[in-house]
Amino acid sequence: MSTAGFETQDKFPSRITPYVVACWIFAAFGGLMFGYDIGISGGVTAMDDFLIRFFPAVHERKLLAKENNYCKYDDQNLQLFTSSLYLAALFASFAASKVCSIFGRKPTILVASVFFLSGAASSAAAENLWMLIVGRILLGFGVGFGNEAVPLFLSEIAPVEHRGAVNILFQFFVTIGIFIANLVNYGTSKLHPHGWRVSLGLAGVPAFVLFIGSLVISETPTSLIERGNEMAGKMTLKKIRGVDNVDAEFDQIKEASDKARLVQHPFKNLLKRSSVPPVVIAICLQVFQQFTGINAIMFYAPVLFQTVGFKDDASLLSAVITGIVNVASTVVSIYAVDKLGRRKLLLQACVQMLICQAAIGGILLAYLPTTGSLTKVQAIFVVVLVCLFVMSFAWSWGPLGWLIPSETFPQETRTAGFALAVSSNMLCTFIIAQAFLSMLCHMRAFIFFFFGLWIVVMGLFVVFLLPETKGVPIDLMEERVWKQHSVWKRFMD
Repeated sequence: MSTAGFETQDKFPSRITPYVVACWIFAAFGGLMFGYDIGISGGVTAMDDFLIRFFPAVHERKLLAKENNYCKYDDQNLQLFTSSLYLAALFASFAASKVCSIFGRKPTILVASVFFLSGAASSAAAENLWMLIVGRILLGFGVGFGNEAVPLFLSEIAPVEHRGAVNILFQFFVTIGIFIANLVNYGTSKLHPHGWRVSLGLAGVPAFVLFIGSLVISETPTSLIERGNEMAGKMTLKKIRGVDNVDAEFDQIKEASDKARLVQHPFKNLLKRSSVPPVVIAICLQVFQQFTGINAIMFYAPVLFQTVGFKDDASLLSAVITGIVNVASTVVSIYAVDKLGRRKLLLQACVQMLICQAAIGGILLAYLPTTGSLTKVQAIFVVVLVCLFVMSFAWSWGPLGWLIPSETFPQETRTAGFALAVSSNMLCTFIIAQAFLSMLCHMRAFIFFFFGLWIVVMGLFVVFLLPETKGVPIDLMEERVWKQHSVWKRFMD
């Protein structure tokens, strides 16, 4: 049930200064790196030069005169190239939680950038499959550290009235990364025989910007105060707020930090009854975010468009179009999330995504046989439906899947709780990345109905179990949200 009637706007004095905006943007480059990794793999796996070198059996199937539309890319090693990154990120997120708590958000982002740089270099220089997988694993460590630290950093450094918009910068930069990756793939697909090396190696550019940014940004006041650096925390709070009158906000952070320091084992605290609401919501949002089917589309957009009848260049160009839609629609979320709230965006998107998944599945079921292709009009209609699907995801489940867990855990379990959210996301992303091409082969058009059923479950979850968190100070969630919710108040002391 909604708690919209209980929300409040606790505004502490603040000004948006050039420095704090620079901190937001530099940190958000962690999202751009994540998005580039998501977008680049699908285009690379569609390149013939890449397949000939690492997956010749897949290339042979692709060249068959009467190729199976749904099964030509079904190869576990090919899927492992994409999914290994997310398996590594799953395990790295728990180490990142410890680094985040002990050393702070800023050093964790620095570590992420070093992993990203190493992974980009290893991937671009790969001579065999194991070198390629090692590169993906290093990138996965970067994703684990970056996705743990960046959303927390953005939520903790943002003024309460702009917290939603600032946190969504992470997802906005993810969409920019995907879009850039699609553009790069479109260009490098013509660079024979090493276009794939350029695509993978260019990941080093945003990684280097993130490295420089990690040296420029401030540590969050919350992290400094929690680790006993109260004077530095207050000075940093003044710096990022652009005002000297920060006593009220400082006192609130200090009170939460004093409670957090009493907790010796934050992961054990997640087992407490009062931790059930944020834990359930954090995990469910990550599962639902992936089982909308979005990453099946974003990972394999070029492959998917080839499946419905586009040629190589046209399929890459179609992926570029979906990338543009993804970026533009995330801007809608930045504008709307602190005005309309989280629940309205999520519910509207469920309706739009369900219609799109059902329509895509219906078209493929009716008109795309095992061999042959859709007509040009039918294929274009599928691209339009994919764009409408990506549009609704980009202003809802994409950014809010990261925002809501970052703002709902109390400070004493925040890094541990968010690590649980990140690892859940990476596990589900790994499952989708490893299984999608095989699922497409065996389920064919019915795979879109499979994701549609998940969207129905998601909508019911939002209606009955997801409270509204718009305008609620991050350290007052228990009093203002959980204790006011018809279901979750039963878990509060």
